[in-house]
Amino acid sequence: MEATAAAMAMQKSPGAPRALNEGTQVRVPASRSVVSGAALPRCSQPAACLSKATQTSKWTGNWKPEKLAKLREANPFASFRRGLKMPHGARADSQSLQDEQVKTGQPGTQKQSVPSKIVDRKESSTPKEHMKAWKEEITSMLGGKEGNWEDSKWFQSQIDKRCVDNMRMLTVDAVNTAKAGHPGLPLGMAEVGYVLWRYVMKFNPKNPNWFNRDRFVLSAGHGCLLQYITLHLSGYDSVQIEDLKRLCQIGSRTPGHPENVTTDGIEVTTGPLGQGVANAVGLALAEKHLAARFNKHDGKIVDHRTFCIMGDGCAMEGITNEAASLAAHWKLNKLTVIYDDNHNTIDGDTSLAFSEDVGARFEALGWNRVVIDNIYHDIDSFKEAVLNFAGKSDKPTFIQVKSRIGRESVKENTAKAHHGTFDEDDVKHMHKNLKWENREPFYVIPQVYEEFTDHAKHGISEEEEWNEALEDYSKKYPEEARNFKELISGELPKDWEKAIPHFPEDEKIDATRGYSETCLNAVAKVLPGLIGGSADLASSNKVYMKDFPDFSAETPEGRNIRYGIREHAMAGISNGLALHNSGLIPIAATFLIFSDYMKNSMRLSALSEAGVIYILTHDSIGLGEDGPTHQPVEQLAGLRAIPGMYVLRPADAKEVAGAYKVAISRRHAPTVLSLSRQKVAANVGGTSAEGVLKGGYVVSDNTDENSLPELILIGTGTELALCEKSAETLRQEGKKVRVVSLVCWQLFDQQPEEYREKILPSAMEKRISVEAGSPFGWREYVGSKGKILAVYTFGCSGAYTKVFEKYGFTAENITDVAQKLLTETETRNQN
Repeated sequence: MEATAAAMAMQKSPGAPRALNEGTQVRVPASRSVVSGAALPRCSQPAACLSKATQTSKWTGNWKPEKLAKLREANPFASFRRGLKMPHGARADSQSLQDEQVKTGQPGTQKQSVPSKIVDRKESSTPKEHMKAWKEEITSMLGGKEGNWEDSKWFQSQIDKRCVDNMRMLTVDAVNTAKAGHPGLPLGMAEVGYVLWRYVMKFNPKNPNWFNRDRFVLSAGHGCLLQYITLHLSGYDSVQIEDLKRLCQIGSRTPGHPENVTTDGIEVTTGPLGQGVANAVGLALAEKHLAARFNKHDGKIVDHRTFCIMGDGCAMEGITNEAASLAAHWKLNKLTVIYDDNHNTIDGDTSLAFSEDVGARFEALGWNRVVIDNIYHDIDSFKEAVLNFAGKSDKPTFIQVKSRIGRESVKENTAKAHHGTFDEDDVKHMHKNLKWENREPFYVIPQVYEEFTDHAKHGISEEEEWNEALEDYSKKYPEEARNFKELISGELPKDWEKAIPHFPEDEKIDATRGYSETCLNAVAKVLPGLIGGSADLASSNKVYMKDFPDFSAETPEGRNIRYGIREHAMAGISNGLALHNSGLIPIAATFLIFSDYMKNSMRLSALSEAGVIYILTHDSIGLGEDGPTHQPVEQLAGLRAIPGMYVLRPADAKEVAGAYKVAISRRHAPTVLSLSRQKVAANVGGTSAEGVLKGGYVVSDNTDENSLPELILIGTGTELALCEKSAETLRQEGKKVRVVSLVCWQLFDQQPEEYREKILPSAMEKRISVEAGSPFGWREYVGSKGKILAVYTFGCSGAYTKVFEKYGFTAENITDVAQKLLTETETRNQN
């Protein structure tokens, strides 16, 4: 035999895949033809049902001799994307998120991850040596029986099985060494991970950030070992064998759930179930949008797929249904979701609380559905489904894999396999069943590395081809190429902040949501990456880019996204858009009260350093008539508590302009713009856009330069105008009053102590904070002797002026509180 069995099995078959008709359902194979009562077409020969040909050239490579030569000598770093990739590495601490970003108008500097040394592996063997080694290994696996070595298909199937066996044993070793982890999914879905990383996906492990790579998302993030193991075997520097030994340990690159800021090769941070499905929809949306904007009939530079593994828990979470509904509506046909259908969750069989037909639900949403009945004895059925079915119609694809959690362990197909270690007897059981006796923990068969890296090397060549295609594209379409390169570089356009409006003194009075609309439409013209929309509230929160079309299945180049009433999916999809790392700047808008619906996704924005801009309007009891169900009280406090999340509550047009500069500059962290429904003057007192960049600053003060004020009024949002009006009254009474705008707590807290002391002198104890929300957190800024004017219960229905009056948010009440505070202090001092 002149080639390895692996190579022989990958030879290109003639012909081309048949396009699928609308609504196609396929079961692969057809050993059973009913899924939860839904009949599906029978298919005794899956490949024939899907296509008379096997499409392999794109994924496995039928390389011309000159390409093979280039592949062997390929420089894995010779990529345009490598030179311009966005910062990606260890999670930034608070110092890396401070106002360096907003001062310069460019993304702040972040530390880069330092890859470990490439694992020490043998040089690739010759085909003859490779064949001999596999024969010996498979003979051992077969218990000494002679194999059908001349049958290349059989031989490759045995190689595939042994690679999967090795993956399973790495899972067991990692969990038992860590004494923690979730082995159930990696054991049950090892075949899926193997096929994706060995045969299907295109990627370059030596350049994990290559733009045109396929994206993979593990929505069932507890099964992270499956991803860590495939990354390691494929040759990623970020996961060495030592990293597998340090699963779940402090400081390791293999945390208990995947984190994109910790491990190169991890696209998004997942863990809370269902989030990854929404992220995957966002990644696929980004690909479709950019392809529509830049691809030409003779130049395709955006062409990659998104794969996602979800589990039963993801199927139950509502965000999955929200996101899947949108994916079908938008016809994201390059998205493939693979369902780990094992009927188990932590508490037991899914029948405890779940009896729906998940596959039928996805079909009803508008997905193609493929059912894989027996992946453990027919791994090719899954391979053929992914290669020949997915992406061949205008619908996204849902592949339902009938799996068994904890495969090969004594816990197999029980909830006990979900998490936890394996006792000595169970390990012996698996060693015996898999013919793995007398091997040390974390042993990897040398040929397994070769199987994975053989496919991974093709990614180097595919990246080279992409670079050549981009170069050719640049010659034909120089302007589009320049725009494309500038966008995916992640850098903001030069002088973009000059587009932010300057509001004149006689600017028409409006709500801060209205001033935001003006800013948004101005910067949209100079920021080609700005994309996003609202959860069915565009007309209310004024988040719509008027000069651009809607994103839709028919107009994917559009930049306005209509999310419908799906706040949670909107935020999760926005994270995917940001983490596509192609320069897109996602906007997600709704009412502040509904941030509760998407809070977990917003938290993950911060955790994964996704630069999403959240525009949250109707931000207080000041929205009025809709009453307490729509009037936020505790929401600001909750959002401010998220590490890395900046919450800005601007007071007028000038502060809104400053808030936009902050938000757009923060490309590696999320920002909330909290905006009003009620109107406020465009220019309140001494506000300024520049002051916003410090988070807090003095708006007005009638105190002598070398003296302290008698009182400090601290306000945010529309209440700052009330503080200023009250200060005018108090000053007329001869009081020395300072008014401070504390527009962003996080930015202010990161300023030097000298600056903070200058704005809020520690010796000045007479302070009053005024914000129409929860008092939580304000004590830090007013001190133990200050007063907090806040909302201590829920709101009520009524005209906003009446509601504000009821809760004490009037200039007159602020003045009364101030006078009492000053009197109390004077009395205390006299006594």
